[in-house]
Amino acid sequence: QLFGVNMKKTVLALLFVSITFLPHVVTATPDRGTLLSMSCAACHGTDGKSPGAMPSLYGKSSKYIETSMLNFLHGKRVGTVMNRIAKGYTEEEIKLIADHFEKIANN
Repeated sequence: QLFGVNMKKTVLALLFVSITFLPHVVTATPDRGTLLSMSCAACHGTDGKSPGAMPSLYGKSSKYIETSMLNFLHGKRVGTVMNRIAKGYTEEEIKLIADHFEKIANN
């Protein structure tokens, strides 16, 4: 006999738990705004808390970040690299990023 009674119960219990909870674990991925905002960390710091000369995004309102990014996107505001970076996002994605930074500052 390969498995004893206790081993069979343990395997069945693990199987039940896996089937019940695994779908919830797999779907617990970051939202799109969080994923898009990850690229900001290279210059603006983790969670938008800049460690250096770049401005922090942490604590800024969603409206401020969105307006700034849209101004970079449409050439109304001049920056060293932000005009080029902003062109990589749609207006919807910019809104998601702005909302993300406001949300983490208010948690």
